[in-house]
Amino acid sequence: MAKTPAGRPLTPAGRRVLEVASDLFYRRGIHTVGMDLIAESAGVTKKTIYDRFGSKESLVVAYLEARDERWRRWLTDRLAAADDPRQRILLSFEALDEWMARENPRGCAFGNAYAELSDPRHPARAVAQAQKTWLLGRYAELAREAGVADPEPLADALLVLHEGAVVARNVAGRQHAAATARHAAEQLLGAASARSS
Repeated sequence: MAKTPAGRPLTPAGRRVLEVASDLFYRRGIHTVGMDLIAESAGVTKKTIYDRFGSKESLVVAYLEARDERWRRWLTDRLAAADDPRQRILLSFEALDEWMARENPRGCAFGNAYAELSDPRHPARAVAQAQKTWLLGRYAELAREAGVADPEPLADALLVLHEGAVVARNVAGRQHAAATARHAAEQLLGAASARSS
């Protein structure tokens, strides 16, 4: 559940602001969206936004945290469909394909935000980094569960395949990028498993 920067649950107006801001930030870019547009689109005053979030910076952080929560829940639910850790690794690419088709028409929200927010001290950059670190850790965990003796190199490769699929689909127009990445992941997993035997 989304919360204010102070940790309190959002009011209905706060949830509406976050939903509107999230859509605008993702579709138009963070720097091009001002607080006036968010207030007008959400049907609230700028004072309401500042009362709930404190600053645009905090609103951007809330946007990325909410998106991260949705992605983690989506991926976790999809991976729960398989008992075999090897199959869960491959399912992650199928989940990515579906996510990109319905949630990511402009590419990765975290990569986009990280590139747009050039100040290394911007707190939203830490949210983006944490999201990628979580995914890397999830791949390492799945590789360990699959019996791979040295799971970290495989996890690194899986993360690169995952992120590359996002870019290939959204920048290069390769609509089957996630399926290509899944095939490559299957080969890497087979090779890593053979070395572990």
